Amino acid sequence: MRHLIPGLSAALLLAVAGFGSVPALAAPAATAKLQPVSNYQIGVRPQYLVDQMRDGPLKRQLKSCENIPTSKSQFSIGHRGAAMQFPEHTKESYVAAARMGAGVLECDVTFTKDRELVCRHSQCDLHTTTNILAIPELAAKCSVPFTPYDPVTGAPANAKCCTSDLTLSDFKRLTGKMDGANPKAMTVADYLKGTPDWRTDAYAATGTLLTHKESIDLFKQLKVDMTPELKEASVAMPYEGDYTQEKYAQQMIDEYKAAGVSPKRVWAQSFNLNDNLYWIANEPAFGAQSVALIPVDLPSQIPAATAKLPLMAAQGVKVVAPPMWALLALDGKGRMVPSDYARAARENGFKIISWTLERSGTLTDGGGYYFQSVTPAVKGPGDYFTALDVLANDVGIIGMFSDWPATVTYYANCTGR
Repeated sequence: MRHLIPGLSAALLLAVAGFGSVPALAAPAATAKLQPVSNYQIGVRPQYLVDQMRDGPLKRQLKSCENIPTSKSQFSIGHRGAAMQFPEHTKESYVAAARMGAGVLECDVTFTKDRELVCRHSQCDLHTTTNILAIPELAAKCSVPFTPYDPVTGAPANAKCCTSDLTLSDFKRLTGKMDGANPKAMTVADYLKGTPDWRTDAYAATGTLLTHKESIDLFKQLKVDMTPELKEASVAMPYEGDYTQEKYAQQMIDEYKAAGVSPKRVWAQSFNLNDNLYWIANEPAFGAQSVALIPVDLPSQIPAATAKLPLMAAQGVKVVAPPMWALLALDGKGRMVPSDYARAARENGFKIISWTLERSGTLTDGGGYYFQSVTPAVKGPGDYFTALDVLANDVGIIGMFSDWPATVTYYANCTGR
């Protein structure tokens, strides 16, 4: 999914340029076997959010479920794992999401210099999501080396480090951290700071990076469905002349086939509709439930996105996934209701998934990007459930991505999803 929110790990990232790297704490091996999750843990947050809701039938319903047993739900999708508090796309983040009852987990897929598939939100986010800049010999391979903040011109601190700058063996030396950077940093150590105050570094001492193959093995152990997103390449394609977009899309599917994963357990995603059409034509068992992510950032883009729906349906696309704001609107009384886009998607026969809950902080400022179509109705943290209920009951989504899957798991268990 798109729209990064800054974050960072403060742990162990004390190296500055010229002082050498600081070794990471030993992290669990990516391939270490796990016991299947049998005791799902939602913690205190869902009930805290219920407590913050305005009085009404939904609050009473959710309040009544405080002591019911928790089960895993496919309605609950771990967005990059449990990225609100764990370094995204790490083993620790995925395991946390599974323990919260997420029935589907996401590996965003990109590739290394030697064309190995790995789990990262973007091909070029290593400078904000890992400790690469604290390892001089790997930092030297970055596309753009670290430059400090310039107090004279106001130019922010900068760096750009990509998976395509590294071989797989290089990549596996890195440790994941909470995503983010300090734009006014004068040193590498300061650059690696920036976790929002509503997130935490409490679980960032370790962050085990995974290849795509390792994520498949882990998700099989956790007995969850898998929703890989084929990320747009930040390098020119075909890469090195012969690695085409089609080969990239096929490689991702081939790794599921090699691992013996049923296509029914794989929800392949892309913002590039051509990837969906490739899977539909060449891997129909996987393409049948591939997810077309809808690239809209502003309300002005909705009419064009709506106009494309009939053709997408005719081309065989069955599942669409727009951001949650695109599915929500306000009625004449200021209440959240389905948007025109939501109604059009249903009328064209699509199943709908949405993103991303628990990515908007405390909801004391209107909710920002993910609530932009319903800002006046957003009064506080409890409105995560207000929006989720409209999406589930009125829009009819079949799954919800969340940075803290416990919230969606709690709702799903309480409402029978």
